[in-house]
Amino acid sequence: MHPAPSVIIFTVFSGLGFGMLFMLGTGVYALTGWTAFYYFFAAFAMAVGGLMASTFHLGNPKNALKAFTQWRTSWLSREAWMAMITLSIAGLYAAAAIFLDKQIVPLGMVAGVLALITVYTTSMMYAQLKTVPRWNHWTTSALFILLALEGGAIAMGDTLATLVSLTLAAVVQTYVWVAGDKRFAQRGHTIETATGLGNLGKVRLVEKPHSGKNYLLTEMVYVVARKHVPKLRLIAVLLMFALPILFVTLSSWHGSFYLNIPALASYVVGVLVQRWLFFAEAEHVVGLYYDAR
Repeated sequence: MHPAPSVIIFTVFSGLGFGMLFMLGTGVYALTGWTAFYYFFAAFAMAVGGLMASTFHLGNPKNALKAFTQWRTSWLSREAWMAMITLSIAGLYAAAAIFLDKQIVPLGMVAGVLALITVYTTSMMYAQLKTVPRWNHWTTSALFILLALEGGAIAMGDTLATLVSLTLAAVVQTYVWVAGDKRFAQRGHTIETATGLGNLGKVRLVEKPHSGKNYLLTEMVYVVARKHVPKLRLIAVLLMFALPILFVTLSSWHGSFYLNIPALASYVVGVLVQRWLFFAEAEHVVGLYYDAR
């Protein structure tokens, strides 16, 4: 699949923002007044900024409003509604903490749960697609949620939550890569099944269907050089997991919150690399018609 920058930015930063809203909603952190304002501002800025970035992938950004009309059948529409509801409730919780110096924990917990559900709806836009075997698995949603929690925990400077979510995310990510590499073949997708001509024997492409680019080739068919994949995966692991755990551990030992800043920066860059791979490695079955695997 084509790794569009707008969609990568959307999934990374909205996930981080909603992850922060979940952590803030737990009531574990005694944040009120101006201190709360800074944290909530950062969380809302990333969540809303990420959602706005997704509209740049539309041919006409005004069509984003139509997303709210298809909630019965579309995960994109469900995400739009969940994001709006989550941000509204989280906004009430934030207002009470900032202006009334009061944490309404039940309200915050509701907002936190809704934040994770919002991340889940984002992940299901991809996990539901049977035509993309690498994505069509429950671990896609699990990884989206765990990475959001990891980012939120790092941003809040919570060492224990960071270590737990980071460890779980690393395990799931490893499985996603190992199992995902085999899933296309395991589903039995071949040029014979794609064309329905397998009963005639081995099928091969004699000539391209057309000479120019089209929407399917632009959006659904993207081939990343195999020699680059191991390097990019290693970079993602180092930036998403290894460096954050190092900085967070040092921060805990020295009692310096400022070490969480490079941890968060490393996490963001690492997830950007991971999310680029998420799209670039995904093979849509339509590629079989073009012999473009």
